[in-house]
Amino acid sequence: MRMNDQEYFRSCIAKERHLAQLLGHQHIEECYESAGTLWDNASALPQWTRDWRACGPLMTGYRITLAYAQGLGEQGEGGVVTAGTTTVSFSDHPNRDRAVMYAIVKEVIHLLEHHHVGKTQPGRATASLADSAR
Repeated sequence: MRMNDQEYFRSCIAKERHLAQLLGHQHIEECYESAGTLWDNASALPQWTRDWRACGPLMTGYRITLAYAQGLGEQGEGGVVTAGTTTVSFSDHPNRDRAVMYAIVKEVIHLLEHHHVGKTQPGRATASLADSAR
């Protein structure tokens, strides 16, 4: 079941903020009216769930593989994307791109929380993420 636009936006910001914290950014200032939060060096928080310029380096930096499958709904609608071990339904998102970006962020969070990769790995990818958001 898809949520309204404001709830969806807030869920994206929450995922982005959680990922930033896992990547070591602890001083995050709330700023919802300008699409999210800022971290301690006054750089805009990368829009990992909303912008391919931010999500692309995240996906390649953590080597996230993607797979797609058709939905099994009553009329064949929907479909899913699997990013690593994370599966996301297209019908829960405004479009397929947003679903894929959300799945990538969710998978990177899973990897970091379950210590499948180090918090600083990939070091150069983490640095380039902040640069790609500018």
